[in-house]
Amino acid sequence: MRLPQLPNLDPSRKSYFQAHLDDLTKPQGSLGRLESLGLQLAWIAGTARPADPEAFILTFGGDHGIARHGVSAFPPEVTPQMVGNMAAGGAAICALCRANRITHRVIDVGVATPCRFPGVSQRNVVRGTADPLAGPAMTRAQAEASVQAGIDEVAELPSASFALLGLGEMGIANSAVAALLVCALGGLTPEEAVGPGTGVHGDALKHKVEVVKAVLAKHQPDAADPLGVLATVGGAEFGAMAGAMLAGAARGWAILVDGYIAGAAALVAIALDPKVKNFLVWSHRSAEPGARRLLEKLAIEPVLDLNLRLGEGSGAALAVPILRSACAVMREMATFSGAGVSTAEQL
Repeated sequence: MRLPQLPNLDPSRKSYFQAHLDDLTKPQGSLGRLESLGLQLAWIAGTARPADPEAFILTFGGDHGIARHGVSAFPPEVTPQMVGNMAAGGAAICALCRANRITHRVIDVGVATPCRFPGVSQRNVVRGTADPLAGPAMTRAQAEASVQAGIDEVAELPSASFALLGLGEMGIANSAVAALLVCALGGLTPEEAVGPGTGVHGDALKHKVEVVKAVLAKHQPDAADPLGVLATVGGAEFGAMAGAMLAGAARGWAILVDGYIAGAAALVAIALDPKVKNFLVWSHRSAEPGARRLLEKLAIEPVLDLNLRLGEGSGAALAVPILRSACAVMREMATFSGAGVSTAEQL
């Protein structure tokens, strides 16, 4: 597997884009968070006036052997059912993509049951991961193949010099896998990283914490070997999202991180190539406790805070119109120097 080559974003260019932002006909800082988002998007696009971007969201499906330990409120059979629902356009992510001019693709990368639904991209590398309490969730070859699947899926998207690429997922028990990855690669403890996911509380939540602790104690994953960590704890959709993040960034696109699951995948992508961090836009602060703690640890301010915890790419879809608006401000507003409007200093 050969990872995509990411461009180096020159930090010194930020001052040029900031000067353009400060020259726009408004009091400096008056558009708040929209200004810092516009600055980041201009830096990624390489122009002070980024074009109105096309937007794509990829939703990867996968199943997990850890589900047999009762870490989810839903059975694994729900994964292919929801993939079918997405293929039919009935899921939340489908409605949000239609509402916000976003091209949506659904990919089977690790679902235990074949998802031969019309429109579902067939990139399965494992029919559900193995039980991580019995052994590694995937082989290293399967982990590499999952990353490659994400890279290959991006390769089939239309070419554009600048676009928005959001990553989402569907997979029962994947919040437990996210917690494992966040512990191994993000430095959180199981107590900090484990949350209710699909709705486990009380003794069931305590049991979920204990399962995550047991997996970590068994394998002692090494953060210096991100592919090894991915293989040890799973799952395929995390590898695919990480690969897609790298491939999108290699195109010079802004990468929209959805919620907790995609955030864990982002840690894999960052471990594989730290340059991807500059291309990531964290779309929302998930209601999942581990997601909030991860954002605090990384000192990241997301675009939205709507108490979401669905996944699928739903938070990324909701962030798209705000990011397009940030580009429009940078691209379409007049400048003081060009419009003949006096600044406060000139009055």
